[in-house]
Amino acid sequence: MSNSLQLLRTEDALGRAPLDERACLPLAQMFKALGDPVRLRLLSLIASSAGGEACVCDISATFDLSQPTISHHLKVLRSAGILGSERRGSWVYYRAVPEALQQLSNILQIESGPPTPSDACVEETAR
Repeated sequence: MSNSLQLLRTEDALGRAPLDERACLPLAQMFKALGDPVRLRLLSLIASSAGGEACVCDISATFDLSQPTISHHLKVLRSAGILGSERRGSWVYYRAVPEALQQLSNILQIESGPPTPSDACVEETAR
């Protein structure tokens, strides 16, 4: 997925209607990126940092991983559209992309209410 996040409409939440193929690919890439515990910790660290951003030098000091490994995980999060980055001098600062996090939150919203069987189930039961 490119860094340009394709926003879903509110009606694209899982509880409202099935997702179409267009909506599934970028979401699957974001969820896949967050499926790794290191990347989930990285996102949490960055999002909870002062100002909502963290320098790669501060991130590296927090993890017991090599710099290349951390850079790989940050690249995966950036490629999925979850993180943005900005170079300042010799350091790179990372921040969470609010639209991406909102997208993930929106898709997981399920409206509560009594379940309603599909027409096919009703017809099968009536037989």
